[in-house]
Amino acid sequence: MGASKSESFSEGQQAIALIAKALGHPARVAIVEYLLKVDGCICNDIVGELPLSQATVSQHLRELKNAGLIKGSIERNAICYCIDEKTINELQGYIAGISAKLVEKKNGECC
Repeated sequence: MGASKSESFSEGQQAIALIAKALGHPARVAIVEYLLKVDGCICNDIVGELPLSQATVSQHLRELKNAGLIKGSIERNAICYCIDEKTINELQGYIAGISAKLVEKKNGECC
């Protein structure tokens, strides 16, 4: 079998792509925004905030967790989620790098 095309890209590129993919659904953006409003969260609280079923919310939480955007801890019979600041800082650094390059290139505008 041939090599996966994703192997052609750096770990950093793959990490940013995973984060971007996780943020590519409005329900996941809504979950992130909700977690920013509250101090920790139990999954059932999130279900009450979104017009989605428990199973669908759980799937979106899993995607956000796999991308490193949120982290969870088990408290009694519930899982509490919060934003993973490390991943947010990495994303912020990536966006800041893009912004810096755009400022440098301003002299030679494309369009």
